[in-house]
Amino acid sequence: MNFKVFAFNPFQENTYIIWDGEGQCAIIDPGCYDPDEKEELGAFITNEKLTPVKLLNTHCHVDHVLGNRFVAERYGLGLEMHRDDVPVLEAVPRYAMNYGFDTGEMVRPTTFLNDGETVKVGKLEIEILHVPGHSPGSVCFYHRASAHVIAGDALFQGSIGRTDLPGGDHAQLIQAIKSKLLTLPDGVSVHPGHGPSTTIGFEKRHNPFLQ
Repeated sequence: MNFKVFAFNPFQENTYIIWDGEGQCAIIDPGCYDPDEKEELGAFITNEKLTPVKLLNTHCHVDHVLGNRFVAERYGLGLEMHRDDVPVLEAVPRYAMNYGFDTGEMVRPTTFLNDGETVKVGKLEIEILHVPGHSPGSVCFYHRASAHVIAGDALFQGSIGRTDLPGGDHAQLIQAIKSKLLTLPDGVSVHPGHGPSTTIGFEKRHNPFLQ
């Protein structure tokens, strides 16, 4: 699996593009908001000769969905996300203005992702792990063959997702991380929704929230 990460918007949210050997790609959590950010994302896809085939959200807080409409309209893609985050998505326009974002109406999901299923991105098979707690419908995308997981805001280097937002549940998040993520091999690379990457093994040994 090939991947590229961009840090977009004032929240420095990590947007990911993943692709197979033939250039079929998925755009995960497009946080691009201003014209320069949208141009940066689009230029990379053009320059690398990628063909977007999936628009995926790990979860639907404002910083992770700002570019959904841009990606959906530019590449003709439907939004794929977990059903339990629909209320989170619907709430975005009501509070986005507090952060200076004029989102307009949210792009509606066309496909719901379920725990244990797989998403195909060209020749890549990506496993869906439902890891709720940061939000009810938070999911992680695991490519077993290359040992990479895109974790959204569930697990960070040395930390975990905040649970004080509507729909957050600290105990649920801890349990979900331990049962869905810490059971992966230690060498799996974890790519979070903010900040640097880490590994499952490092977080098992050093993450203070998981001891």
